Amino acid sequence: VKLFGKWTYDEVMVSDLSLQDYIAVKGHETFLPHTAGRYQKRKFRKALCPIVERLCCSLMMHGRNNGKKLMAVRIVKQAF
Repeated sequence: VKLFGKWTYDEVMVSDLSLQDYIAVKGHETFLPHTAGRYQKRKFRKALCPIVERLCCSLMMHGRNNGKKLMAVRIVKQAF
């Protein structure tokens, strides 16, 4: 699976041992960072959310950008 059809997840590694449980890279590969998953339902479930999707969700802040996930995905795609 390649992110946006261009980049593979093979070379992505989390070298810090304390962060490996909280940054989801292996086993959570997606083509687009828009899974529509319910990662806030239980405590610590957001650790299972793909890291690129968490980046997109963090861009959806400050009033005028609330709920515009497709715009956030487009921004991340252009930044990569």
